[in-house]
Amino acid sequence: MKAEEQNNQDSGWDSRALQADPHVDPDKASRVQAMFGQIAARYDLNNRIHSLGRDQAWRKRAVKMAAVSPGDHVLDVACGTGDLTEAFAGSGAAVVKGIDFTPEMLELAKVKATRRKRPSGVPKPVYEQGDAMALAVPDESFDIVSIAFGIRNVTNPAKAIGEFHRVLRPGGRLVILEFCQPRFAPMRLFNGFYCKRIMPMTASLIARDRSGAYRYLPRSVETFSEPDQLAQMMTDSGFGHISQIRMTMGICAVSAGIKTPS
Repeated sequence: MKAEEQNNQDSGWDSRALQADPHVDPDKASRVQAMFGQIAARYDLNNRIHSLGRDQAWRKRAVKMAAVSPGDHVLDVACGTGDLTEAFAGSGAAVVKGIDFTPEMLELAKVKATRRKRPSGVPKPVYEQGDAMALAVPDESFDIVSIAFGIRNVTNPAKAIGEFHRVLRPGGRLVILEFCQPRFAPMRLFNGFYCKRIMPMTASLIARDRSGAYRYLPRSVETFSEPDQLAQMMTDSGFGHISQIRMTMGICAVSAGIKTPS
C-alpha cells in the first residue's frame, strides 16, 4: 500500500471512531479533510447516483431561497467540487467565490469552472482554500453566504455561523442546505436502512474509498443538530427572519436567515 493511501486510511473513520459522536472527535477536522481528499474524484458521481439525481434540485432550491439580486456578491463555503457555486454563478450574481477546506475538492471545482461555457455576463467563480470558522475575507463584504451539506462537517458549527454573520452586509442572507432525519416514521426507517446499509457499500465501491467516508456521512447526519436546533444557532448569531423548508420527504432542509441591521 502506498504511504499516501495508508495515511488516508489511518486518518479516516474506522468503526471505533464512529461508535461515539463523530462531532466531538478531537481529530474531526483532519479526518474530514483526509476523507474528502480520498473521495473527491468520484464525489459528484456518487452524489447523483445516491440522491437519485435530487441533489441538484436541492441546490437550485437553496439558490432560490437566497433571493439573488443583480450585483450581489456570493460566498459559497465548503463548496466542494463547486456545484452550488456554479448554480449561484448562473443566478444573476456579480461575484461568486467558493471556499473549501480540501485541496482535492477545490482542484475539481477549478477544472469545472474552466470547462463550463458561460453566456456573456455570467461570472466565472473563483476558488480559495479556507476554513469556515476563520474566513479570510473582510467584514461585511458579501450579500449572500451559502453552505451545502457542509455545516455538520465543521468542528464548531456555531462558530462558523458567527463567521458567516461577520462577513455578511446588513440585510445579507445566509442559506444552509443540510441533511436531516425525516419526521414521517416509515420514511425515517427506510432512509436509515438505505443510508446505513446500502449506500455505504455501493458508494465506497464506486469511490474506491478506504477512508470510511460513506460510513461517516450517515453517522454524521444521525448525530447532528436537527433543523430547529440549526435555526437557534442562526438566531443566537444575530440572524432574523429564519425560514426553513424540508425537501424530498424530509431527508434534507434549507434554512435561510437575514442579517438584521444592528
